[in-house]
Amino acid sequence: MGTWGTGPFDNDAAADFAAGLDEAEPERRVAMVRDVLVRTFDARGLLTDADEAVAAAALVAAQCPGGAPVDPDDGPQEPMPAFPDQLRKLAREALARIATDPCAPAPNWVDPDDAKQWQVLLTRLRAVLVPLPPTVPLPDVERPA
Repeated sequence: MGTWGTGPFDNDAAADFAAGLDEAEPERRVAMVRDVLVRTFDARGLLTDADEAVAAAALVAAQCPGGAPVDPDDGPQEPMPAFPDQLRKLAREALARIATDPCAPAPNWVDPDDAKQWQVLLTRLRAVLVPLPPTVPLPDVERPA
């Protein structure tokens, strides 16, 4: 069938990636997510892993403040381990590469509305993946009476 929607797991490649995560040992899942993000970020020419990288980024974003949970009907059904904070930046950079690359899936959408929805998904994921600045405690200051 190929692609049936604009969600992060709404295509054959991402569905296969989710199934692979479900079949993998829990301790291997972080490496699988990292590997697909690295391959996408480092790719030259055709981004063969772009659909899987969007799915991987959605999994990382789901664990971030403001991240949307991944629907177990579409994504992996097995629980994902806690992803290290370093994957947030890598996922964001992989998504930026996908969003701007002429060889990425973006130009391949037949329906312009679907292309827009897919770009909105990428933008939303990238926004969630922005690391939060460290919080600095405010000093106790006496307020004037």
